[in-house]
Amino acid sequence: MRVKDITAAIERFAPLSIQEGWDNSGLAVGSPEDEVHGVLVGFDCTKELIDEAVAEGCDLVVTHHPLIFHGIKKLCPGDPVSDAVIAAVRAGVAVYAAHTTADKVLAGVSGAMARRLGLEEITILEDEGGYGLGAVGTLPEPLSGEEAAVLVKEKFGLQGLRASRPVGRIGRVAVCGGSGSSEIGAARAAGAQLYISADISYHHFFTPEGFMVMDIGHFESEVEIVDILSKVISENFPTFAVRKSGNLGRSNPVRYF
Repeated sequence: MRVKDITAAIERFAPLSIQEGWDNSGLAVGSPEDEVHGVLVGFDCTKELIDEAVAEGCDLVVTHHPLIFHGIKKLCPGDPVSDAVIAAVRAGVAVYAAHTTADKVLAGVSGAMARRLGLEEITILEDEGGYGLGAVGTLPEPLSGEEAAVLVKEKFGLQGLRASRPVGRIGRVAVCGGSGSSEIGAARAAGAQLYISADISYHHFFTPEGFMVMDIGHFESEVEIVDILSKVISENFPTFAVRKSGNLGRSNPVRYF
């Protein structure tokens, strides 16, 4: 098995051609021709994840967030990105990311959010011809803003969430994994009374009458993609060693006190 065999399966699920222009999905470290004996799937590519891959005998790491977002001018120990790159190169571990590629397929990040909430009639929020950011659907039964907050906390296992003032009735819900402030307008245009995302800034919580936003956290909104990517690889290579990071629950860099 080679790196290109694994990445081809991922790209049939989430094509590189649909990634956002600012993104850096794809192979960041290694060669498509490198031989692979095991795959470790995680959320962020850190030195700890590379060390885990080496300990598990995996020579390909697949994550949601890219290890390298911008150009690197130097590799210096002590910098998190540098430490991960150095560890990967030294150990001969290839690194691949499915970021906005997995965000823009309905079977990916936002679709998973919608399904977790039990939404019905789920469609892409900003459809770009079968792909696009976000998802929108309908609750089986309308809820008040307060009831929706309870549901969201339960379904996503949250200690808490940030929300604008509650609305009286929510029937249609839009979601977008990760930093989704840019999709608030699309959510309103789609007729949603509630929009759920992450990294929403203060001023976006001043919402018009009948519309509500909730911020559930970046990691919390997207982490299910680890299960999805693991399943994609396993279904394509049922006898191949595919592992999910055993440290996933502790890998969120945000701490709540």
